[in-house]
Amino acid sequence: MTVDEEEPASPGARLMQTPGFGICIYAIMGYMTIIDIDLFKNELVQTLVKHPRFSSLLIEKDKRLGKYSWKRTKVDIEKHVFAPELDPDMESPDEFVEKFVSALSRQTLDPTKPLWEIHILNVKTSDANSTAVFKIDHSIGDGVSLISLVLACAAMRRSSNNPGVEYLPVMPSKKQKTNIGILVVMKRLFLSFWTGFLIIYYTLIDLIMVLATMLFLKDTKTPIKGERGVENSPKRFVHRIFDLDDVKLVKNAMHVSVNDVLMGVTEAGLSHYLNTRYGATTEKHTENGGEIIKKSNNTLPKDLRIRAGISFNLRPSPSVKDLIEVMDEKRELMGMWGNLVGIVLVPLTIALEDEPLAYIRRAKSTMDRKKLSLAPHCIYVLLKLLINFFGTKAAVLAAKNVSYKTTVGFSNVVGPKEETNLFGHPLSYISPTASGFPLALVINYQSYGNKLVIAVAADEKLIPNPHQICDDLHNSLQVFKEAVIKKGLVQDASYLC
Repeated sequence: MTVDEEEPASPGARLMQTPGFGICIYAIMGYMTIIDIDLFKNELVQTLVKHPRFSSLLIEKDKRLGKYSWKRTKVDIEKHVFAPELDPDMESPDEFVEKFVSALSRQTLDPTKPLWEIHILNVKTSDANSTAVFKIDHSIGDGVSLISLVLACAAMRRSSNNPGVEYLPVMPSKKQKTNIGILVVMKRLFLSFWTGFLIIYYTLIDLIMVLATMLFLKDTKTPIKGERGVENSPKRFVHRIFDLDDVKLVKNAMHVSVNDVLMGVTEAGLSHYLNTRYGATTEKHTENGGEIIKKSNNTLPKDLRIRAGISFNLRPSPSVKDLIEVMDEKRELMGMWGNLVGIVLVPLTIALEDEPLAYIRRAKSTMDRKKLSLAPHCIYVLLKLLINFFGTKAAVLAAKNVSYKTTVGFSNVVGPKEETNLFGHPLSYISPTASGFPLALVINYQSYGNKLVIAVAADEKLIPNPHQICDDLHNSLQVFKEAVIKKGLVQDASYLC
């Protein structure tokens, strides 16, 4: 696409531009060294800026229907990269970075230039020697696509510095199993019929629940449940870095997926966090003329309805090699980019379990059912039809009605298996989050090398202590780890793969 050419924006991109639904993605990237600003800018020009979406304006074509198109433009890197002068010996640099990102989320991106910017903070925190905060309008792409682009930028520069050598980051891959035999064929035939029935059944159930939620069914009012207008309230962004090997240990011992473990961690962590919040109110009564204050270890109300909206990627993420070819102008995007994400509602059981591993077993059962449901695909198609026939405002109204009546947002994005060099500097961690969402709490998990980063975005008024959520999530993982070792489900900590 040349500077004069235009390309219609996808339905997802149009949705993100609707007033009141302006969602921005933040990639908080910690680096192992102080960032050389000139080198950083030069690397951006040689990689990220070459991507069509990062060098295009989003032009409004039809305000009533919310139609937009992408138009290539020349990028002035000085208008996209900002590096404020900071005191390297400041007190509480971690708190400074948190407040900086929170303040950044209150500012809108300039529509007269491509919808992204980067803020370089050369100050040492507890997890890195410097931090780069990427702010990207969600209309540019979803989280999975953006992670693929980050890896492509890293591989592209390594290859250019070593001509003739191709560097592609190693991504986790699924193991392929091969079975041969007539009994296996018969078993698969039977399972295919049964699976087909379950797919139809679970899809109908999920669609009915989404429709009911849109109309009347809402979660219980709790200290983490937002109300209408929560997308406009100030957010605080915090993160915590786990050891990914701990997650893998529990995964292998329980014969579940990493996602199952993280759902169990989320359910357990929120149960303990809410128990603490409800426990802040003590029960008082009088006995024999004196006042007695009673406290219970379990202060959770019964029958809490709390659901998480989980993002499902509906297509394979663009390969690193394909994106390198796009930035080298050897091929077009051809539909491999954009927002192609479906949402599924997952119930969370908020309770203090005597058996810690019950959280994981329940998470696996729930996620196995959700994997069979085609509801995310159906919801995406329905939103697309709403946008095409009634405009983006109708689609936003439907999406917000569902979000307002649920409690938590959840995502898990898989990163590279090895640490990498990005924009000329060694990367320590990636902490993804977002603003503008109609929820009071969003939890994102991001793997990177042997690390797992949990990023929490929380409403400052409803959730004044988001670090406590991180603590409870981390503690829950440690309890799971101790439980599988104590039960003898894993004999040796080297049982990791």
